[in-house]
Order: sequence, then C-alpha cells, then structure tokens
Amino acid sequence: MISLHLTSVKDFMSHLLLSETFDSFLFIEGEIVTFNTFTIDGFIQKPFFPEEEDLPEYSSWKSLRDYCFSLIKGKKTPLSFKFIFSLSPKNIARLIEQNNLDFHPGQVQGLYMNIRYDGTMLQCITGTSLKSFSMDKSLEHAWDNMVQRYLAQKQIPFESLS
Repeated sequence: MISLHLTSVKDFMSHLLLSETFDSFLFIEGEIVTFNTFTIDGFIQKPFFPEEEDLPEYSSWKSLRDYCFSLIKGKKTPLSFKFIFSLSPKNIARLIEQNNLDFHPGQVQGLYMNIRYDGTMLQCITGTSLKSFSMDKSLEHAWDNMVQRYLAQKQIPFESLS
C-alpha cells in the first residue's frame, strides 16, 4: 500500500472526468459531496437486466463517468469525494503474468485505487486484497509500482506520501 499526493487537482480531474484514462477500471463505490451527499454503489444489480449473458460484478468507470461528472461540474468545487477503483480480473491476470508472480488470479479479491479529495488535498491510496492470507508481498509491490508507472505515463503529477 502506498499513498500518493496528486499534486495537480485540475490535471487529475480532467483525466478522471473528461478523458478515457480510468475507463477500464471497475468502479467499486464512490461518494460525492456537493449540495448533498451522493453515494454510488458500483455493484451491478443483475436482476435489472433481462437475460443478459455475461455481466461483470461491478460497473466500469466508463459507464458511470458522465453521471459523476454531472454531479461534480459547476462553478463550485465539491466539498469532498472518494472513489474506489479496482483493476479488472483480466488485467489482474496480466499483471501477475507480466511480473512472473507466484499467484493465481483466483487468489486475488482485488487490486484497488482509492481516490480521495477532502476539499484541499487529492490522494491516491493503493490497496491489495487476497482471498486468503499470504506473507508474499510481491503482488502488492507490483501493483504499487504499476499505479505509479500508469500515473507517470498519463502525465499525472504526483509525489509519494508513504
């Protein structure tokens, strides 16, 4: 787990809300505080969809980005927000393979990015959840490194807090 200070709120928000930068991530949950508090659960309610074949467990950020943008846009900055994103199962498998890790994708509950804005500071905190306990931290380190490389590749400025 690492904590990163996202040093340019404006640049990050542009990536988050106006581009496809985070579209491939799964949206676990979020909260936006403006004139009200809006809480969004990313868990897909499968009974809502008639006979859909292969729905994922969670919505993608792409499917909720415009809705979240509609809650945030305006002249006033949100009082706060927090979003929890997860790497998709396909990309978890890819990360394990690319780093030659001794993990099976089925062992991984999730690889998370927690994005938090408290009205002044914007942070990204990584998290790793396994289905069973392991002393092996190689997956956690690979995920932490991947998040930093991804932000750098997308030219999102940050500095390490941990």
